[in-house]
Amino acid sequence: MNFHEVRFPASLSFGSVGGPERRTDVVTLANGFEERNTPWAHSRRRYDAGVAMRSLDDVEALIAFFEARQGQLYGFRWKDWSDFKSCRATAEVAFDDQVIATGDGATDEWQLAKRYRSGEQTYLRPVTKPVAGTVRVGVGGDELQEGLHYEVDSATGLIVFAEVPAEGDEITAGFEFDVPVRFDTDLIQVSVASFRAGDVPSVPIVEVRV
Repeated sequence: MNFHEVRFPASLSFGSVGGPERRTDVVTLANGFEERNTPWAHSRRRYDAGVAMRSLDDVEALIAFFEARQGQLYGFRWKDWSDFKSCRATAEVAFDDQVIATGDGATDEWQLAKRYRSGEQTYLRPVTKPVAGTVRVGVGGDELQEGLHYEVDSATGLIVFAEVPAEGDEITAGFEFDVPVRFDTDLIQVSVASFRAGDVPSVPIVEVRV
């Protein structure tokens, strides 16, 4: 896959508009009842980076980043300021933020994930782009040491343990993460005059599967 392990400037993504998108097929039956189904197991996030542009220097940085990615050709990392931690936005990352799996005594590789809860319902989102240096991992309630007990692949979100977690042990993790995205356009139009008057370009960004 064409992907650059580089983050869109966080100062430019701050203030952008966006969030998760779902796809639901709704069929209304003759009796008025509905049947609803979705072809997507996971949501897809969309953003508009243009609304975060505050100066002509910002626009210049945006154009440089856009050209380096060759428009839609190469994906990149995006910091979603509304959702970039395994914990609450105001809390500090801890090794027991998320239960990502239960050991089976045989598997030594596990995927980072974040669980979203509302009432009795939950959604488990795979995390494939953790931020290097922020990942903390625990097994059976004890925090482990990166480099000694486990390794983290920041390009895939996979944790590889030096010793297989015992059957029944909870595997927990805390982390910051980025969203894998690409530009959803091959054209950026900027008018210096209109920008100074308060107009900003539309720069659509869409999440990609990796």
